[in-house]
Amino acid sequence: MKLKYVLLTLLVGLVFTSCSKDSDSNETATTTPDEINNFVWKAMNSWYYWQSNVADLSDSKIASTNNYANFINGKTPDALFYSLLYQRGTADRFSWIENSNEVVNVSKIAEVKKSGGFSYGLYPKDLNNVNLVALINYIVPGSPAALAGLKRGDVITKINGNQLTSNNYDQLTNTQITLTLAANVGFTSTAMVTTDKAATVTVSQAEIDENPVAYYEKKVYGNKNIGYLVYNGFKSDYNDELNAAFAKMQSDGINELVLDLRYNGGGSLETAIALAQMINGSFTNKPYVYLDFNDKHNSEDGFENLSDKVRVFNLVDNEPTFQRDESINSLALTKIYVLVSFETASASELTIQCLKKYISVTTIGEDTVGKFVGSNTLYDSPTSNYTSYANRSTKHKWQLQPITFAYYNKDKDVNPAKIIPDYAINPYDTFLNLVEFGNVKDPCLKKALELITGQTLRTKTQNADTALSFRNDNLALFNSTNAAKGLYIEDFKSLKK
Repeated sequence: MKLKYVLLTLLVGLVFTSCSKDSDSNETATTTPDEINNFVWKAMNSWYYWQSNVADLSDSKIASTNNYANFINGKTPDALFYSLLYQRGTADRFSWIENSNEVVNVSKIAEVKKSGGFSYGLYPKDLNNVNLVALINYIVPGSPAALAGLKRGDVITKINGNQLTSNNYDQLTNTQITLTLAANVGFTSTAMVTTDKAATVTVSQAEIDENPVAYYEKKVYGNKNIGYLVYNGFKSDYNDELNAAFAKMQSDGINELVLDLRYNGGGSLETAIALAQMINGSFTNKPYVYLDFNDKHNSEDGFENLSDKVRVFNLVDNEPTFQRDESINSLALTKIYVLVSFETASASELTIQCLKKYISVTTIGEDTVGKFVGSNTLYDSPTSNYTSYANRSTKHKWQLQPITFAYYNKDKDVNPAKIIPDYAINPYDTFLNLVEFGNVKDPCLKKALELITGQTLRTKTQNADTALSFRNDNLALFNSTNAAKGLYIEDFKSLKK
């Protein structure tokens, strides 16, 4: 199968057919469709994965120009977009629209972005799911958060002097924030109890190009050379750093791997395929993942195969630009251990679902997000089938990030609602023991090492009240959309040749 078009992040291009005709030739139009909303509807009509399930996206909607204009006019572009989603919040939890000059697709697979430099997960404090705390997952080295003294495991209770809640937690991404941290955290059977530190911490944003290869350590237990790799995002501008990490593991004689994907919400499909080859490397040119588009783009359906090469990109004007190919460094492993959480999504879930068709994959941690779909960025560029940023209309800044395809493993098995780990760890146990990367007090890492070595590791850890476990499902309520960065393709022209 051969694709015909250009750069996307999961962008694609095909001939726009029946939707290009706005009306019957004999009809006298009295109402003109709104220009921006016309773009929103037609782009969704062409590319949206569930287009055939949404009556308001039927081709019949444009049979009459007047009726079509009356339908789309009078709404804001975002209101129209969200009204067209299929079972929003359940079947489709991940499509969005934004009004921005930035290249949406690039922002998820490779970017320099404004950030405070800390990743966090949100936890409800009580049964009402209103008051929250934010647990810091990790700190980007050299970032404002690092300079302010924040560290992995810190618990944020207040923002700008106000209790963190389900209504204000989005302020954690503001340009400048003042944080109150917990001095102590305890649990009753129904609530989390915190005591605040007197001093506060102020964090401002800076431009950060975060290296997703966050941490690597070799651990030796007898004849087991165990690699522990924390990988926080499938960013294509760090493909060479990921490949270098596996070269280091080769030289270290790594024969067991613990891959930490707990904070990895996804990213580049190409990078995900390369990661599989780095782990094993014995199945070059074999099918790895199957992509399924809607009926209007069936010619794009097909397998993506494993390769012994990985493409290396650099950022040019905040856009990943191809530099060279590198030979993939492989560990030739036949089994791995993957740490997962309620923030593990998309390309991370793909890695688990697709790789386990070739090798043994043991998962440890918490239920994942359940995002087995991907998206293309759509721009107001009808002559380029809504996929060209360069050819977009400059009259406005609206752009779409709808779900446009689903993915499956090589056998096209039906995906589960989410990945349930082979060995479950209570997230509140992790909460109480979130130490620096590599410390075996971390319950998930500890379990992986015990499975590999057959030994029981004696550590002083705290256990949360088991009565709290019923609240575990609520964690996704606050975290899933934020965590799921998505699954994107850099260049469809290079795929499916």
